[in-house]
Amino acid sequence: MIYLQLFLSFLQIGLFSFGGGYAALPLIENQVITLHHWMTVSEFTDLITISQMTPGPIAVNSATFVGIRIAGIPGAVAATAGCVFPSCIIIFILANLYLKYRNGSLLNGALTTLRPAVVAMIASAGLSILLTAFFQNGQKITLNGIQWEMVLIFILCFILLRKTKVSPVAVMLLAGVMKVLFSL
Repeated sequence: MIYLQLFLSFLQIGLFSFGGGYAALPLIENQVITLHHWMTVSEFTDLITISQMTPGPIAVNSATFVGIRIAGIPGAVAATAGCVFPSCIIIFILANLYLKYRNGSLLNGALTTLRPAVVAMIASAGLSILLTAFFQNGQKITLNGIQWEMVLIFILCFILLRKTKVSPVAVMLLAGVMKVLFSL
């Protein structure tokens, strides 16, 4: 039964996560935390961090990690299959339609219309992760609850990523080192 739940949950995520992995984060969060209570918010944040650091799409990595955590290797297979199955079918259909109608104004208009919704989904996921990083677990959002070292790490990483050509991998490693140094 758990394998079917994992498959169907990630099938929904795979069906409705337009815009890539970051756009899928609110959907994954809803399934994993709110509906099924498979993880806490803190565990979900850790999951996203691990999913970003490993090669591959974030939604597929998340499905694999949730599946392993909930039901071992068979759970990982069920969740991952559910996540990628819709994409395989949809991309086959869309590729054929796109090749047939690629110069049509209706298709271009539909793609343009989806952009703001995708940006809103990504911003929502980013804000959720940012709040979890800045405020201590389960605490209200107050000035007393801010983890200032995390804010400083965020600002430094943001500046490095926006103003220099430092590799994102190097920035992640630097953030880890800074957190270890702050913990000493």
